[in-house]
Amino acid sequence: MKLKLLALVAVLLIGTAFAVPSALTEGSTLHQLLAPTAGQEPVRLARGDDSLRQELRRDAAPQWDEDGAGDSASGGDRIAEAQAGDRVPSTAAEIKLSFAPLVKNTAPAVVNVYAARKVAARRSPFADDPFFGQFFGNRFDNPPRMEQSLGSGVVVDPSGLVITNNHVVEGADEVKVAFADGREFDTTVVSKDATVDLAVLKIDGDGPFPTIPIADSDDLQTGDLVLAIGNPFGIGQTVTNGIVSALARNHVGVNDFGFFIQTDAAINPGNSGGALIDMSGSLVGVNSAIYSRSGGSNGIGFAIPSNMVATFVRAAENGGRYERPFIGADFAPVTADIAEALGLDRPSGALVRSVYPDGPAAKAGLKVGDVVLKADGKEIATPDALNYRFATLGIGQNVDLAVLSADETEDLTLPLEQAPETPPRDERTIDGRNPFAGATVDNLSPRVAGEFQLPQDSTGVVVAKVAPRSHAARFGLQPGDIVLEVNGESVDSTKSLVAIAAEDYRGWQFDIERGGRRLTQVVR
Repeated sequence: MKLKLLALVAVLLIGTAFAVPSALTEGSTLHQLLAPTAGQEPVRLARGDDSLRQELRRDAAPQWDEDGAGDSASGGDRIAEAQAGDRVPSTAAEIKLSFAPLVKNTAPAVVNVYAARKVAARRSPFADDPFFGQFFGNRFDNPPRMEQSLGSGVVVDPSGLVITNNHVVEGADEVKVAFADGREFDTTVVSKDATVDLAVLKIDGDGPFPTIPIADSDDLQTGDLVLAIGNPFGIGQTVTNGIVSALARNHVGVNDFGFFIQTDAAINPGNSGGALIDMSGSLVGVNSAIYSRSGGSNGIGFAIPSNMVATFVRAAENGGRYERPFIGADFAPVTADIAEALGLDRPSGALVRSVYPDGPAAKAGLKVGDVVLKADGKEIATPDALNYRFATLGIGQNVDLAVLSADETEDLTLPLEQAPETPPRDERTIDGRNPFAGATVDNLSPRVAGEFQLPQDSTGVVVAKVAPRSHAARFGLQPGDIVLEVNGESVDSTKSLVAIAAEDYRGWQFDIERGGRRLTQVVR
């Protein structure tokens, strides 16, 4: 029996030996599948194998000296060659390529950011008691403590302009930066904005400082290689690599900005404000957030695109704070039902929900029910994508829109203007014995509404600030609340609210709007 089995195996092996060469004839299916590897034999490269390296790379090989060290400048060239054709490494030599030359050129421009803020200590219940005061003096008055936060930043101008995240420096009384070579400098916060979570610092020192050039993030593609450089957990400068996992991510929940680059490069607490760079050594994003249940990296990180960063830096360089352009229209997403009703092949675009009278959108010809399909030739998938295009262009620019209106596509030119402040802000702080004491209020206008991310057609009075431990804070008022009515009287201006608050009422009932909901508060 064993002899019969051995004979059968021998016959099969002989048949395979004749069948495989015939199956590998040029042009056959098996030949096409095995072509990349069938003609390559494994080789072991040794020092001096210049001709073999040249054959494998189909390119000029590095010249090796007597010590076996190649030309140090060739590392960047080899990386560029591997990326030039948008292909993956295909030879042993290419697989051995290193990010080291890239890191060497860019890491010096990434700094650690140290922000310190004074936090009032909790007061002892005996602090104001005269009985204990005569024995213990002011020992119950605890001094304020300093709270530290860590982050990263990127130097984008030789004069010392540093871009970082707003949440890294928010509320800080003192901000310092430290370079990888050990140098430390005090900084001044030039500009910051919570809605886009960006801040610009100015180094208090003599330059020039190393910088990273800002790339055009519109050139990024899903799958591109990127490096993340920052200061995770405060352990020091760290480099991680990954790819662009997705583009134009929205609803991340970090801030009001809805157009993020997603990457699987490891980003951890402390990386906020650090650099996301491409294989040419240019800044393509500022690392801002991670999706994590544990607090550490799960391979889902988000960065603000460099085009948004460039617009924010330009505003700071020109001496002003960043402002989003005023469009004079609100947009809604195109759902599958809306797309079917409009005859669109897929749910994409930004549906015009409302138009502000005499605003830029109205002047350009946008109407309620129109769908914006493209902006400056770029397809618009969501309202967030459209607002991103407006935000990166900036005030004073024009944007060409392709709009579906009444079953026809038409081209419109929309001017991006500064939001008007009509009526005037007329900011006032309320005092006295009333629920609004300690609140600072403004008249609502398109410009003020934009600052608080309220609908552009909002009217009335908005709470701008609330003093700690004030009556307004006790009764739950928050910045962004719109005061609608007090004791049955409508509130249409800060002047009228101050007059109502000065009245001597025995009780108070007021209505506010918060997050689109009407809330009523009763105070006896």
